[in-house]
Amino acid sequence: MSAPLRHYNFSAGPAVLPESVLEEAGRNLMSLGDTGVGIMEHSHRGKPFVAIIERAEALIRKIANVPDGYSVLFLQGGASLQFAMCPMNFLPDGGTADYLMTGSWSKKAGKEAKLFGKVHTACSSEATNFDRIPSPAETTYSDDPAYVHFTSNNTIFGTQFPTEPTPPGDAFLVCDASSDIFSRPVDVSKYGLLYAGAQKNLGPSGVTLAILRNDLLERKCREVPAMLDYKTYVEGQSLYNTPPTFGIYVLMLVLEWIEKEGGLSAIGERNEAKATKLYDYLDSSKLFKPTAAKGSRSLMNVCFVTGNEETDAAFIKYADERGLKTLKGHRSVGGMRASLYNAFPPAGVDKLIEAMQEFESTHAA
Repeated sequence: MSAPLRHYNFSAGPAVLPESVLEEAGRNLMSLGDTGVGIMEHSHRGKPFVAIIERAEALIRKIANVPDGYSVLFLQGGASLQFAMCPMNFLPDGGTADYLMTGSWSKKAGKEAKLFGKVHTACSSEATNFDRIPSPAETTYSDDPAYVHFTSNNTIFGTQFPTEPTPPGDAFLVCDASSDIFSRPVDVSKYGLLYAGAQKNLGPSGVTLAILRNDLLERKCREVPAMLDYKTYVEGQSLYNTPPTFGIYVLMLVLEWIEKEGGLSAIGERNEAKATKLYDYLDSSKLFKPTAAKGSRSLMNVCFVTGNEETDAAFIKYADERGLKTLKGHRSVGGMRASLYNAFPPAGVDKLIEAMQEFESTHAA
């Protein structure tokens, strides 16, 4: 049987996965190892799956060097549920949380938090269409925030925090890292809560990873339903109810792949090399231009335009016909977006640049 056709997938998510992971997952659909039962059919309380979720947690702790005193949780509902779950647990009535507004997702997170307390906008780049990450000098925190929330990478606008902000006082740092988690080294000790949907760098959609500092459970400010209480998942080791077993299994395989690739340092270097090559071409191009300001550019999502919507559409079609798929930018901003997550191969960047050069030769003024 011939190998299946594989295009270069620039999707912002669900996104490209390592081919070795897809192959391994496929082999275990009918029978997980020699169990005679497929991975999607195993009980979440049976020994085979418990071994998988324990292995996934151990890999996360090892790869990210997670300190003692933190819980690793596998949740559902995506980052969007975390937008509400975090303030529901940690933002007291009448209290304030500080949000760094750098894109659509941070705005949505702030909107949810307003249901439970006050939201202070510590900084915002909305006036320039979120084309940059505001500097620390542009960031003003409130007097006594319960926590500080930021979105580390902005998929829609192609910007990324070069490093995490420093919260004031005893406020803890909360991060939505959905589109760049484990794409580079991370110092977990700087965070109170780090969460991410898996569908960019860690696995398929349907799994949310959360890394929570355990002492924060003492700061829970109100009673909430069991399924929205972090303590439920800490005490139940993410098995309070049936978790997304197949997604966690694939996530485990991706973590094994990251480890084999050399860990977060090696992954980070490769991601930087891919993005730098593409930005270098865009900066020299007479037709294509990046939309994010230098110093704020994302290594995960490279957004660019030609300055003409019809030309943008023509290039997207041109690229699609050459196996360069899902380059269309988010519907709210248009243009093009090349997502270069962990599993995206460097050869795909070369093919994209080649297509852009060919297109530019006949369309540049």
